[in-house]
Amino acid sequence: MRSCGVKSATLDSLHNLTSLLSLDLSGNQLTSTIPKSLGNLCNLRHIDMGGNSFQNISLTSLLRSFLDCKSPSLESLYLESSQLSCSLPNQLEQLVNLVHLDLGYNGISGPIPESIGNLSFLRSLYLLENLISGPIPYSVGGLSSLETLAVSYNHLTGTLPESLGQLSKLEYLHLSHNLLTGVVTDVHFSKLIGLKNLEGSGNNLTLRPHHANWVPSFQLENLYISSWDLGPQFPLWLLTQRDLSRLDMRNTKISSTMPESFWRSFPNLEELDMSQNQIQGRLFEIPATIYEVDLSSNLFSGKLPKLFNSSMLKLLDLSNNSFTGSLFHLLCSWGGNEIEALNLANNHLSGAIPDCWEKWQSLIFLNLENNNLSGVIPTTMGYLSSLVSLNMCKNKLSGRLPASLMWLKELQILEFASNELVGSIPTWIGTELLDLRILNLRSNNFDGTISHELCYLTAIQILDFAHNNLSGNIPRCFNNFTVLSKKETTEINSVSMIFGFGFGFIEIKNSASLVMKGQEYTYSTILGLVMVLDLSGNKLSGSIPVELMALQALQSLNISNNQLTGVIPKNIGDMKLLESFDVSLNHLSGELPMSLSSLTFLSSFNVSFNNLTGRIPSSTQLQSFNESSFFGNKLCGVPLTQICGEIEHHKDQQEGDTSHGVDFGLIISILLGFFVGFWSIVIPLNVGTIWISLSKLRYMLGC
Repeated sequence: MRSCGVKSATLDSLHNLTSLLSLDLSGNQLTSTIPKSLGNLCNLRHIDMGGNSFQNISLTSLLRSFLDCKSPSLESLYLESSQLSCSLPNQLEQLVNLVHLDLGYNGISGPIPESIGNLSFLRSLYLLENLISGPIPYSVGGLSSLETLAVSYNHLTGTLPESLGQLSKLEYLHLSHNLLTGVVTDVHFSKLIGLKNLEGSGNNLTLRPHHANWVPSFQLENLYISSWDLGPQFPLWLLTQRDLSRLDMRNTKISSTMPESFWRSFPNLEELDMSQNQIQGRLFEIPATIYEVDLSSNLFSGKLPKLFNSSMLKLLDLSNNSFTGSLFHLLCSWGGNEIEALNLANNHLSGAIPDCWEKWQSLIFLNLENNNLSGVIPTTMGYLSSLVSLNMCKNKLSGRLPASLMWLKELQILEFASNELVGSIPTWIGTELLDLRILNLRSNNFDGTISHELCYLTAIQILDFAHNNLSGNIPRCFNNFTVLSKKETTEINSVSMIFGFGFGFIEIKNSASLVMKGQEYTYSTILGLVMVLDLSGNKLSGSIPVELMALQALQSLNISNNQLTGVIPKNIGDMKLLESFDVSLNHLSGELPMSLSSLTFLSSFNVSFNNLTGRIPSSTQLQSFNESSFFGNKLCGVPLTQICGEIEHHKDQQEGDTSHGVDFGLIISILLGFFVGFWSIVIPLNVGTIWISLSKLRYMLGC
């Protein structure tokens, strides 16, 4: 009766199934206990009620028909994903013949009862992904038949009981992501001769064998113990585990060198994560048989390792180390047609980027950020037709963006920030790379205008052209950005490549360095949720397009340090999710729009050094900003000390003085007119009198 839409009321119509041995009611709509009228459940051996809805029922009530039996025959009980929100009852010990118990993926809380140790026939116990707290009881050492113990993703505390070491038949021990603490020694593993899978990541445990030359009695196939303390020396016991297929020792405080025999010790190794340690020394080669390698965030140095032509490697992350030298040795000396993810960011690599990318056509993720790479971008990068994420920020790359990049049709992330690239931003970015979600070209030497073709990038979430030499107007068609304008919702599945790339248990996360709220932040985990438009530090002119206000999903808008004129659009209040707004160092005029007061998420605001006038609108956010956010304008009101009423009174007084006071200009004009008129008459008369007197004198002298 599995997944048949059976409801609890349906079971009431079934009677006297006395010979029933196995019952599968999983994936139905059950909400209450099994009715006794169904038959004698004491003979039932297997029952599966997983995937139902028992959120208001205790396990004691749900299992009453079995617990009341003098000798219950139940061997298998499956109640996974059944919305249970009760505790584990002590009465579970009455199910003495129980072999398989699965209560995973519920909301079960409280401790694991000590009585659990009385289920001596139990072979599998699944309690993972609940809310179980308290310690793992010492009595689990009495589960002599136990093969699988899965208690991952709970709230278990305390130390691991040494009695675990008595479970000689145990093959799978899953303890990951709890709150376990304390020291684990070889005693905890003393009789675990059949152990194949140990998953203990995400706890605060310290592994310290009593003997330095400890050789475990088991041969593990999978070992996940990230966040344990294994260091500072490399754990030599690990080299005895020749059957290892997957090894996760991330963040385990190892600070010594990797043993020379490391790779030879694991002929079956497929996935390796030893990132976030301080492992030192050289890394000469990567075995051909391994699929995934993450050695990021260590202290490896020297040249990049050698890869073999027969390599099956699909993911290689060597970022955040101290590798030096050229890329040529790694990129061009082998076939390379299997790798899908390559991360070499944050090293000391130098020289030109080799022009042999036709060997890497399976690449989906490529990050060469923050090295000392120089020269032009190779044209053969156009062969990377499967590439989704390309990051070459913070190098010394020069020249133009090669036209061959237009063939990277799958690109969602394109980052070339902080280089020395020149020329105009190509129009083919907008017409050919239509899946772009992040375009980061900040801090280069790009010039020319922002072409209207870029408006075809409807899925764009982050557009950063800051600190270039761009001129002209801001395109009015930016409202075509359907994600930023909330015309298209962004589902997590559709942007999975923005969050990161990986398969197996290793994941490479994308990252972007963005300036928001006046500071540079590196976004990684939440990168796919960030919405930014940054055109600051250019030579853009004209007005702020009203169409920009349609970008209602935008969180940060920075168009500061340009030559923009006109007013701030009145409907800026439509950008309800705006957290950061910067239009400083422009030539904007007019008043601050009243709609600014409706931006309730605003935490960074700067309109300084424009020609703005009038009163600062009242809102909790605007009045909380520093005065410096408004300097260099003719604004008044809180937070400025200039009170708007005083300015208005001062203006009125000046106008009154002009209307009713003494008009000195008129008086001066009258006096000046009188002076000029008087002397224009007097001077000619005097000159005439003098001329007559001189004539008479000449006559008397006979001249």
